[in-house]
Amino acid sequence: MKNIQKIIKIFFLLLLVACTENDLRDVSFVNDIAAPANVAAVYNITQDNTGSVTITPNADGAVSFEIFFGDGTTAPAIVPQGESAYHVYREGTFDVKIVAINLTGVKTEVTQQLIVSFKAPQNLVVVIENDAAISKRVNITANADFATFFEFSSGETGVTQPVVSGNIGTTISYTYQNAGTYNIVVEAKGGAIATTKYEASFVVTEILAPTQNAPTPPNRSAGDVISIFSDAYTNVTLSELPTTWSATNFEAITIGGNNLWKLTNLDFLGMVTNYTTGINVSSMETLHIDYWVPDGISNELLVKIVNTVDGGEDIESFGATVSGSWQSIDIDMSGFDGGNLANKEKITQILIDSDGTAGVVYIDNFYFYKASAASTFDDGLLTNGDFQNGSNSWIVGVDDNAPAPVVTLSGNTYYSVNVPNAGNAWEVNLSQKTEILDGTTYTLTFDAWSNVNRSIIAGIGLSGDPWSNDVKTVDINSSRTTYSVTVSANGWGAANARVLFDLGAQAGEVNIDNVSLFKGNGNLVQNGNFENGSSPWIIGVDDNAAAPVILTNGNNHYSVNVANAGNPWDVNLSQKLEIINGETYTLTFDAWSNVNRSMIAGIGLSGDPWSSKTETVNITTNRITYTYTITADFGAANARVLFDLGAAAGTVNIDNVSLSKN
Repeated sequence: MKNIQKIIKIFFLLLLVACTENDLRDVSFVNDIAAPANVAAVYNITQDNTGSVTITPNADGAVSFEIFFGDGTTAPAIVPQGESAYHVYREGTFDVKIVAINLTGVKTEVTQQLIVSFKAPQNLVVVIENDAAISKRVNITANADFATFFEFSSGETGVTQPVVSGNIGTTISYTYQNAGTYNIVVEAKGGAIATTKYEASFVVTEILAPTQNAPTPPNRSAGDVISIFSDAYTNVTLSELPTTWSATNFEAITIGGNNLWKLTNLDFLGMVTNYTTGINVSSMETLHIDYWVPDGISNELLVKIVNTVDGGEDIESFGATVSGSWQSIDIDMSGFDGGNLANKEKITQILIDSDGTAGVVYIDNFYFYKASAASTFDDGLLTNGDFQNGSNSWIVGVDDNAPAPVVTLSGNTYYSVNVPNAGNAWEVNLSQKTEILDGTTYTLTFDAWSNVNRSIIAGIGLSGDPWSNDVKTVDINSSRTTYSVTVSANGWGAANARVLFDLGAQAGEVNIDNVSLFKGNGNLVQNGNFENGSSPWIIGVDDNAAAPVILTNGNNHYSVNVANAGNPWDVNLSQKLEIINGETYTLTFDAWSNVNRSMIAGIGLSGDPWSSKTETVNITTNRITYTYTITADFGAANARVLFDLGAAAGTVNIDNVSLSKN
């Protein structure tokens, strides 16, 4: 076991030596494997006055551990994930160091106290509480002098006891099958033969109502949503809620400041929009609803829409019922096409049904919606650069749990902050973490404006020590203006680096929108993320042959299935643009397939003599970003970026294409 680290390193060395230059790009993910996290160890000591301790380490992302016993023993124990170390201690208190090691040899260490005593545990104090969020779960904490760990016996019949254990001073959890009163036992144990027990009667409770709000719906334009019931949108006016013929008890309630529907003894809840024209949901793509039911409710839930003007109805299911937490359900509106519904232009009645009678169901965020019209904005290497998804991916500083402040005005969402007093520039910050490569030049473009004339700092940098960066000072004013800065990473780079805006050096409001980041001196490709569909991507050099683009999980990308291998150019994706003879370009794109296969990528002329500079790329079923540097020995105003895909069979997917001039 002592050689496990050497074996791992030798394995990766052999892997890398066996790879070609292109293959090395494909294993770059190794550099992004996170350091081990949540490192800890559980102790178990025998009650026989021998001091024999079992140490079981655990960590997220670890493959092995070094255990330093803390008693003067020089060599550590080497322990694979899932196994334990054994050591005999004398009586005393020891600082045990647990070093977790990931697949690439990166280490994370913690020090954890171990008490070994041959005295019976004394002064046992036990705290048992029902979990505030999870039904029928209890949390147990035990402290005692001269104790190493404790065991919890739940008092359930037919269950092997004890059910769970933990280090003294820590909190452990256990979930019961049923609520009720149980005779529980907590036993503190050390190295002594004698142990100390705590016994009590405890009432395990069931959570019968949500303790947290349902997920907040995203910002949507008014024309993209028809809301029946949600605090996030303007709701339609219902003529009847509930209807006189509903078979449920209906309550409009508030929990935590959030409005909910509470339905008890639910057979079906009926509501009427209006019987004259109903509501027109024919342009909506999805029906959304959030529901919460307590444990024990397993009735299938369904929604029915009815057109009493032109006739017909159809019903769709929420799917398998999940209890104890908010469930967000999206139903494709095309599912309602299977019944006898004449059309979805005049929906007069809506029903929430239960298969059988459900004891209690909570409902929130019940609305129809469609995807927003495609944005013309291309944010390059960033996500949500136009802030239309709110704060998503944008944070304050480097705190992943501190969303950046955004506002929505006239349907446009953007970052906005007011700096009341001048201070250090970094004290007011907007950041998005993204990979920055050492030795690479980037173009950062953004819109900015203020209520005063003032300056801001914009650029790229690391999100941790030593905080290396390349930034520029930009003067902004009350006119919304697009700014572009060229920055480079020289001698530094990281997978979790960031685009950053430091705004705290001067007072005044700062508004930022439409942030993009591209490798090189800007992106020469239009619609590189295909969010505007095919335009201006074509097949071959035919301006009238639009490239095939599909939508998967909300993301547009190029996709083609090559049924049979042939000439590479038989299946092609191109975009015409200017290529200058003698200039060097960086081509970047994402690609993946349903099989392991190759493709050709590069630049070239769109006519005779068809000069080109290309690379053969080996793609897999994993979505991977590929980057190539190409020097043109040809040029034309209507040259092109090209992908020749016909030489091998299998699906090819391409996204996020950029071409920059170095």
